Amino acid sequence: MKTQRWPEATRRHQQTKESPVAAMDMKSVSVLWKDMESMSELMKDMELISACMDGLHPGMDPKEFFNGSIKAFEEIMGLFKDKEQAEVGSIAQAELDSFTSTMLNIAITGETGAGKSSFINALRGLAAEDDGAAPTGVTETTMEPTVYPYPNHPNVRLWDLPGIGAPDFQPTTYLRQVNFKRYDFFMIIASERFKCNHVTLAREIEKMGKRFYFVRSKVDEDLRNEERDHPRTFSQGSILQRLKMNCRKHLQKAGISNQEIFLVSSCEFTKYDAPALVKTLQDDLQGLQRLAFLLSLPNLSAEIIEEKKAALKKLIWRISLASAFVNVIPIPGLSVACDIGILLASMIGFYKYFGLDDRSLATLARQAGKPIAELKAVIISPRAEEITRDVVIKLLLKEETVFLRVIALIPMIGSIIIGTISFITTYFMLSSFLDEVVEDAKRVRQTALKEDRKKRK
Repeated sequence: MKTQRWPEATRRHQQTKESPVAAMDMKSVSVLWKDMESMSELMKDMELISACMDGLHPGMDPKEFFNGSIKAFEEIMGLFKDKEQAEVGSIAQAELDSFTSTMLNIAITGETGAGKSSFINALRGLAAEDDGAAPTGVTETTMEPTVYPYPNHPNVRLWDLPGIGAPDFQPTTYLRQVNFKRYDFFMIIASERFKCNHVTLAREIEKMGKRFYFVRSKVDEDLRNEERDHPRTFSQGSILQRLKMNCRKHLQKAGISNQEIFLVSSCEFTKYDAPALVKTLQDDLQGLQRLAFLLSLPNLSAEIIEEKKAALKKLIWRISLASAFVNVIPIPGLSVACDIGILLASMIGFYKYFGLDDRSLATLARQAGKPIAELKAVIISPRAEEITRDVVIKLLLKEETVFLRVIALIPMIGSIIIGTISFITTYFMLSSFLDEVVEDAKRVRQTALKEDRKKRK
């Protein structure tokens, strides 16, 4: 496949220490640029088509639905003026493969007792006693870099690094020992003020061209102590501001200014600066790494659920193109010919991204103090274990019935029209399924939060 030539060129570059262009002959360079231009053109075309199709749904006015469907159909047909169906499908499949193989490694470091392990658990939506949680304790539990993948997106990995508080701590040696090059960025955690070790480490990270973030942990403990000692004058906002100013002052003394500081509590991770930290990480990441990080997150807020939905909407057209034009298999009783396997895997993936799989529900139920059956009771869409080939075909048939009425009025036949019918049908089937899953995720979260609020009263 054409889109695989770039990795091969990169391997040659790594072996010869030459530039990628020098490692390829002129013919390969020409092919590479052509493939990159094809991808860029396809992306632009599909963004327009996606926007057009997002405005359609079978429940709208029949005339508007018909006119909108015709417009979307014509736009899709325009994709094949200069490209074969298989080429378009292969480009979409290459994009999906790139997403599947995208890795993100995040390093968590700080002094012993700063709460690194608890922070890792909070970012992954786990409590200390949940399966797969990082072990926590009052003594240093991390003696070497330990990886903790996100449960439903194992390519996104948090690394718990050994503490940096030893008297003989040397930042350059430390970074070499923990395999510095492995990580995409660092989070430096302190439970009190930031000290020389934190600053020295930050400078070394910066020298090596990596990003870092300062996180002040355990602010819930600071607030409780202040409220206990000064009940009459206690003001949460004032105390949080004072904590941040104190952290900033110590960093400025060490020569680091204008560095944002995030105040967090691993026990109450949806409060304080945790949402801002998650948003900052998203914004600083690019492309597929940003998408992978977003989809790996637990449903910390209603906003994150909506962001996941918007991101997956952009993936759906790639999935539909790959299903309709790569490894296509006719389906008896349907006009649709597609790769059921891609659709099946994608739908199960949607369930995991929104925390509706059994493992995620069991964890949430345990944290909320509710029977898992109560959370499952508010889920309307087919359960992950219920999504089979027959269920997918049934959902495709439901969507196809609507669109065949529109397509029947278009005087065109042949493989292009069949492929386009398949694309439109799979696109709307996946979109409808995604909408149902998103609503399920919102209901599950609300049900769990209701019980959680009762426990706090």
